Amino acid sequence: MEDNRHSQLHGLSSPSGRGEGRVCTIGFFDGVHRGHLCLIRQVQEEARRRGERSLLVTFDRHPRSVFAPEDAPQLLTSPEEKVQLLREAGVDDIFVLPFDRQMAALTAREFMEKVLLQQLKVSTLVIGYDHHFGRPQGETFEDYKTYGQEVGIDVVLAQELQGEHISSSAIRRALEAGDVATATHLMGRPYCWTGRVVHGRAIGRQLGFPTANLEALEPQKMLPARGAYAILITTANRQQQKAMLNIGCRPTLDNGTDTSVEAHLLDFCEDLYGQELTLTFIARLRAERRFDDEQELIRQLESDSQQTLRILQETTNPTI
Repeated sequence: MEDNRHSQLHGLSSPSGRGEGRVCTIGFFDGVHRGHLCLIRQVQEEARRRGERSLLVTFDRHPRSVFAPEDAPQLLTSPEEKVQLLREAGVDDIFVLPFDRQMAALTAREFMEKVLLQQLKVSTLVIGYDHHFGRPQGETFEDYKTYGQEVGIDVVLAQELQGEHISSSAIRRALEAGDVATATHLMGRPYCWTGRVVHGRAIGRQLGFPTANLEALEPQKMLPARGAYAILITTANRQQQKAMLNIGCRPTLDNGTDTSVEAHLLDFCEDLYGQELTLTFIARLRAERRFDDEQELIRQLESDSQQTLRILQETTNPTI
C-alpha cells in the first residue's frame, strides 16, 4: 500500500495527528442513492460530534470488474459523476482508491490498519450491519468492531432508512425494466445519461421528427430498457430542453439489432452535432414495438410528442 500515486484525495486539508482524525465510511457508492446519503449524513453527524473531519473512501472501479469482468454490473454514475455527487453531499474529504488484486488481497484488519489508520488517520469507521470489505467475506460487524479495538479505530453501527432497503442493484433492476419512476424514487433524483451527438441515418427527419443520435460518453454506464421516454436535455451551454427519446433498434424501419439512442427535441432546431447532451429521464411512455407501416409509426410519434409535453408540463421542478 506504499505505492498510492494513483489515489485521489478530494478535500481541503490533511489531518496530521490522532486528535485531528477522520470519521469514515467505505463503499463503491454507485448511483449515490438515498441509502448512501443516509449513511453519509450519519458520518457527518458523528464527525461533528467528535470535532473531526468526515471522509468517504471509495474505489475507482467496481470490484467485480477486476475478478469477473463479464459479471461486472453496468454503472449508474461515471467516476466523475460519483465524485461530484459525493462532493455535493457536503462531505469534507473523498478518497478514491485504485481497486486491484493487491488491494483485494488485504484482510479487513490489514485494510483498517494500513489504509484507514496509518494512511488516512481514521479515528472512527461507520458501517452498516451487513456491510463487508476485505477478505475473507464471511466476517460480521462484531468482527470489524474487534479489529477496530485492536488497531485503534472506533467502529460504529450505521442505521438504515426505516422501512426501505435501497441498493444500487434495485435501481439497476428498475432501469432494466424501464421503470424510471422507481429509479427516481430510490435515487432521490431522476436518472441521467450523457452522450455525444453523432451523425445518423436521418430517417427521423424524413418522418417529420428529426432526432439527435447519441453515442455514450461512458460505455459502462447503464441505459434504461428499450422504449420511448419523456426526458429533459441539458445542452453544452446548460440550456434545458424538453424532448422525447427512443432507445431501441427501430424494428419498423429494419434497423438491425444495434441499439440506437435518438432524442427528438421539442421546439428546438439548432445544430447539435458534436455536442455533449445530458439526458434526464422523467417518465417512460411505452415499450419498443414494431408498427405495421411508417404512417402508423408517425401517428404514434405524434401521440408520444403530445404525451411528452403533458408529462413535462405537469412535472413541477422535474430536475430535482
